[in-house]
Amino acid sequence: MRKRTNEEQNIFELLKGVIDPELMINIIDLGLVYDIRHKPAEEKIEVEITLTSPGCPMGDVIIEDAKQLIENHFRNFKVEILLVWEPAWNKEMLSEAGKKALGSI
Repeated sequence: MRKRTNEEQNIFELLKGVIDPELMINIIDLGLVYDIRHKPAEEKIEVEITLTSPGCPMGDVIIEDAKQLIENHFRNFKVEILLVWEPAWNKEMLSEAGKKALGSI
C-alpha cells in the first residue's frame, strides 16, 4: 500500500470505529481495509475493503457502517466503498491487536 495522505490516515483511524458484528473486532485490525483514496479535486473518497469470506452474513452491515461513518465526517464528499476479493483475506492480514482479539474468541 502506498503512503497515506493525512486525510487518508484520518479515514483509516475513523474506520477503527467499524466493528465486525460477528467477531467484535474492528475492520482495521481484521485487515479488511485494502486501500483508501481521498480525492479532494473530485470531492470523492474511495475505500477498498474485503470481507473474511464471500458468504459473510454481516458484509452489508460492515459496508454501510463504514460508508456512514466516513460520510458523517466528510459531508461534502461522495463516499464509495468498493468490495474487492483479491487478494483473498487470510489471518495473516490481522494486526497484532486483531490477532490477540481473535485469539480470545
